[in-house]
Amino acid sequence: MFFHISMEKNMQLHPRHFGPHLRDKLVAKLMKDVEGTCSGRHGFVVAITGVDDIGKGLMREGTGFVTFPVRYQCVVFRPFKGEILEAVVTMVNKMGFFAEAGPVQIFVSNHLIPDDMEFQTGDVPNYTTSDRSTSV
Repeated sequence: MFFHISMEKNMQLHPRHFGPHLRDKLVAKLMKDVEGTCSGRHGFVVAITGVDDIGKGLMREGTGFVTFPVRYQCVVFRPFKGEILEAVVTMVNKMGFFAEAGPVQIFVSNHLIPDDMEFQTGDVPNYTTSDRSTSV
């Protein structure tokens, strides 16, 4: 579900940011560009926890921009099939319900649950809705 991994990214910085606080500006741009993004390979980037290395910059001809290779550590959220997640139900309709677990939106179809499925009702209370009675 949550992993702490090391990643790399080439960051481009405008010449107006060059000066005594170059590293701070580069790290701020990295956080702005990377946190909250998603990749199919790694998952959702929750937060950058540290910057390991900023390589030597390479100037792009004609633009003045400099590309810096940056190695950083981050926490990513990557759910897997069959994994149990704590989620908040956001909408219920005749077809099923929608829920959110962090940045992931989940839909659970009502058609996947067989009508003859029985729930254990030991110490669990029964809840009744306006359209039908269900045991949870």
